[in-house]
Amino acid sequence: MEAARIIAGVARIVQDVGLAEELAQDALVAALERWPRDGVPDNPGGWLMLTAKNRAIDLLRRRTVYERKLAEVGRDLLQQPEPDPDGELDDPVGDDLLRLIFTACHPVLKPQQRAALTLRLLGGLTTDEIARAFLIPGPTAAQRIVRAKRTLAVRNIPFALPTPDDLTDRLQSVLGVIYLIFNEGYSATAGDDWIRPALCEEALRLGRILAGLVPGDPEVHGLVALMELQASRFPARTAPDGTPVLLLDQDRRRWDHLLIRRGLASLERSVAAGPPGPYTLQAAIAACHAEARDPADTDWFRIAGFYTLLLRRTDSPVVRLNHAVAAGMAEGPAAGLALLDGLADDLPGYPHLPAARAELLARQGRRDEARAEFIRAASLTANARERALFEGRAADL
Repeated sequence: MEAARIIAGVARIVQDVGLAEELAQDALVAALERWPRDGVPDNPGGWLMLTAKNRAIDLLRRRTVYERKLAEVGRDLLQQPEPDPDGELDDPVGDDLLRLIFTACHPVLKPQQRAALTLRLLGGLTTDEIARAFLIPGPTAAQRIVRAKRTLAVRNIPFALPTPDDLTDRLQSVLGVIYLIFNEGYSATAGDDWIRPALCEEALRLGRILAGLVPGDPEVHGLVALMELQASRFPARTAPDGTPVLLLDQDRRRWDHLLIRRGLASLERSVAAGPPGPYTLQAAIAACHAEARDPADTDWFRIAGFYTLLLRRTDSPVVRLNHAVAAGMAEGPAAGLALLDGLADDLPGYPHLPAARAELLARQGRRDEARAEFIRAASLTANARERALFEGRAADL
């Protein structure tokens, strides 16, 4: 929970995100050694931050640049017993985490490296979780992270926000990474929990800060709208025992209507700012669900139309899968199944493809085929809650 803030705070001192991650890990090890003996401090996050920053200062002392660096940051830090990373701000955005995400998304890195590194540093995800988010092997994800940190260090990339001239070019990469972090929280790829709300809250916070930084960019508002509308479903997405509840089965009275209003307002700002991009179109799809008081009231034809527009802008296999599901709801399961054909090669090992097929097959009354697809989906997912959900659907058939 505290790792990303610690890395961001320390990176301001050492100007090296890889080294900052190591120092943050050292602080966590120190906590594991001392807290069982001395007790957990009143402010665990402050203790961890102070420990990591003190270790960073000790490291600077051992370097030839000690005097210059200590004069810049060391003395002030040593005088603060429990630093607050969000209180030590000197830039227009006022957020070390945002500075970290722009550094991790620097143009010297390949797009895949930017996303993997930011998920590792900001989201605190494991290499396996990142691999599943990108639908790639674990060793490939690990190589991307290692090479990204090495490139930032070798190229001596400063830990800083981009200049106004560079901001637009790097914004799309940052938006993509923020949404990946949100998605990992919205539907966890692994572990015992189906959702990880803290990740979604962090992604929302970063998105809202971006909206304040570049208020004229429609896609920033579109992404914020999308995340707010999806996050509004959290109270109804799980049963009291943690069992997942799918969209069409949710009690919509439990949705967070404040977040829905905020999401719809963000969507209006996005539409007013310019032509709709991919995030704005996805937010429009989420708004169709948010505005339907009952699943039966959902305008699936409109949703399918938005997916058609989205495919013209980003021909992603996952978008094609979602379009097929929407078409299956609007035009009948046969239409959806026809669109799903051929996606297996593009989404190997993706559990939601057989799950989508299973739902459409079940609506056609092809129970044995649907059951087999749910069993296959259960075998592909690494999330325990999702596996139980698919197995339960198979059992129902």
